[in-house]
Amino acid sequence: MKLAVVTDDGVNVSKHFGRAPYYLVVEVEGGSVKEKRLVPKLGHTQFHGAHQQESRGPHMGSDQKHRAIINPVSDCQVVICGGMGMGAYQSLMLNGIRPIITNIDSADEAIDAYLNNRMEDHPELLH
Repeated sequence: MKLAVVTDDGVNVSKHFGRAPYYLVVEVEGGSVKEKRLVPKLGHTQFHGAHQQESRGPHMGSDQKHRAIINPVSDCQVVICGGMGMGAYQSLMLNGIRPIITNIDSADEAIDAYLNNRMEDHPELLH
């Protein structure tokens, strides 16, 4: 199985899905971490200015933006983050990926908590 942690630096869980520049993609085999890799992630900054261009031609709607943002982790079963908007949360679910909102700061601790069934989901941290 594969899971992804949304991160700003590869070490900590990001508090904001849309602003984070990376996914820490984790491949799990037999309940243990087999491989970790940092994967670039699109975010709000890549779409900055899209609203100003609306009247001049085609633009990406929020659904298209979310699909572009989650495309690098489309083969993951779970995405762990410290917070996200409802649109991103719903887009993940619609694409068969379970979003988990955590209050754990360390990516390694969050991965360990998930693998050992100690992960608590905090949907109240959606914004």
